[in-house]
Amino acid sequence: NVIAQKLSVELTKRNKQKGIRKEWKWINKVILEEAANALELSPSKIEYVFQSQRKTIMDEIVSAMSARYYKSDKKIRKTITDVIRSIVVTGNVIIVGRGGVAFKNDNPRSLHIKLIAPIEWRVDRISKNYEKNRQEALRYILEIDQERKYLIDSFMGFDTDDSVFDIIFNRQTMDDETIISIIIRAMEQRKLI
Repeated sequence: NVIAQKLSVELTKRNKQKGIRKEWKWINKVILEEAANALELSPSKIEYVFQSQRKTIMDEIVSAMSARYYKSDKKIRKTITDVIRSIVVTGNVIIVGRGGVAFKNDNPRSLHIKLIAPIEWRVDRISKNYEKNRQEALRYILEIDQERKYLIDSFMGFDTDDSVFDIIFNRQTMDDETIISIIIRAMEQRKLI
């Protein structure tokens, strides 16, 4: 989120220099909240879609019998897809996570970035930032990685690999400013800004 925040500030500043008033925004959990609102559900009821979970047929039956406003897994995914698409068409938006890369075919005028780092580096950062021991941090990272992969695969409809991304940055070896500078240069080259 730090890179998205800094990138949005820099891109907005560049817009202002060109006389363009439109600001760049970055979003992440907004997608979940907007989809939940569209479905008239609380975000906690649809959050599983962003995790590596899929409702079983029995879960669907129990939910349908017990919930007054039952929404199927398929309807939830379609609504999330619609929300992301509606955000994408507004332009000047940076989607952080939540499977934004799955919508690259909907918007060819986009750039898809993945941030990676060695597992030890990530464990150190998670341990420090979230006050977890190393084992908890490792478990958390593995779960998050699995959820991200599942989300992208489920929205794209096939088993993806890193080739769906345009650029991959190693956070251990590159600082925020370098990453932002390269992203902006790539956007300029592709005439996205």
